[in-house]
Amino acid sequence: MIENRAPIDRAILVGAPTKDVSQRVSEEHLEELARLTHTAGGEVASTLRQRIDRPTPRFYIGEGKAQELKSLLEASEANLVIFDEELSPAQGKNLEDLLGVRVLDRPELILDIFATRARSREAKLQVELAQLEYLLPRLRRMWSHLSRIRGGIGLRGPGETQLETDRRLIGIRISDLKVKLGDVAKARAVQRQARAGEFRAALVGYTNAGKSSLLKALSGADLFVEDRLFATLDSATRMVDLGSRHQALVTDTVGFIRKLPHHLIASFRSTLEEAREADLLLQVIDASDPDWEEHREVVYEVLEELELTHRPQLLVFNKTDLLTQGEEEGLRNRVRTPDQVPAVFLSAHQPDSLYKLRDALKARLRAGLCRLRISLPAGDGESMAALYREGEVLEQKSNGARVEVEVRIPQSLKGRLEQKPGVEILAES
Repeated sequence: MIENRAPIDRAILVGAPTKDVSQRVSEEHLEELARLTHTAGGEVASTLRQRIDRPTPRFYIGEGKAQELKSLLEASEANLVIFDEELSPAQGKNLEDLLGVRVLDRPELILDIFATRARSREAKLQVELAQLEYLLPRLRRMWSHLSRIRGGIGLRGPGETQLETDRRLIGIRISDLKVKLGDVAKARAVQRQARAGEFRAALVGYTNAGKSSLLKALSGADLFVEDRLFATLDSATRMVDLGSRHQALVTDTVGFIRKLPHHLIASFRSTLEEAREADLLLQVIDASDPDWEEHREVVYEVLEELELTHRPQLLVFNKTDLLTQGEEEGLRNRVRTPDQVPAVFLSAHQPDSLYKLRDALKARLRAGLCRLRISLPAGDGESMAALYREGEVLEQKSNGARVEVEVRIPQSLKGRLEQKPGVEILAES
């Protein structure tokens, strides 16, 4: 039996940076665009570059370069063009009219990848909302080629199910999705409330920095891990043992990337609320990537858009197993500056190195605890169990009818104990 497979899209990548962008950075952006193309299931047939003063209203690139692109399409037998920059609806339509093939920009490509990677109901709702909001002003262009071509990069997810709808119906669907995601956000808020009192940390960072691998290594949980961009979209929360009877809830969040579509950030807000509620943000950085500083800046910009830059942070330089000793020492020296947030260096694939992160989490957890000397009735087993379960018992003395305990406990437990008859707080430090 012959298996029918969809033809692989052959794409020409177009980089058109402004002249204030360095040659090295522009090349790195195109290399990343190639990786995104491969992640979406396509192959790169060729690339085209042009440095511009500013985008032209008609084609983004110059008219002569657009004609060169048309000739390159014919010579390479490509059926897709992907721009590294975001195109306006008019620019996209003009290019498609000239070239006779589909034209995508980086945001549209990222949205398409998210559409193929969404697994949970929440992720599917989030991606569909982002795609529809992105496509709404581009309907005229999208419909002109969707009526002729089915399937392929940029046409998956809701794009191919909305062919016969108009702006009004899409608007209704967008409103419906926002209501459903609002319900999801409320459910998440209830879950977070149930975890009140627990120390929580959130993993944030550039895509493919190793966040899922790190959470898997810390928790021992069976999590999906793959060496690809945006391998996972669904957030996962796992309990991590820190030692000394301390635990932390650590959440993995969706990875960030350069020029992440704003619609996508907005639609994933409910997922990223986990980061907003965290006691500590763990910004995971690929230590082996020469562009880690730019990646960190991208993450900072997204956190700033989400109003999360005020949260306490810890830099986690992952994948140090891919560095030589000299390279790791050089990296440590580069990040050791007075205004730098604390940093740890480790590898998710080297279990012995994870103690550094566990110790840093434990130190942050302890910093948020209050140290008390408490007196309680000897028969109050419920309070004593809570002290051992939620805090750290440093010393315990019994004098018959009462027990005196020195502990480190969270403020939430202190508040509950203060309300209990027979419990006395003798000292606080």
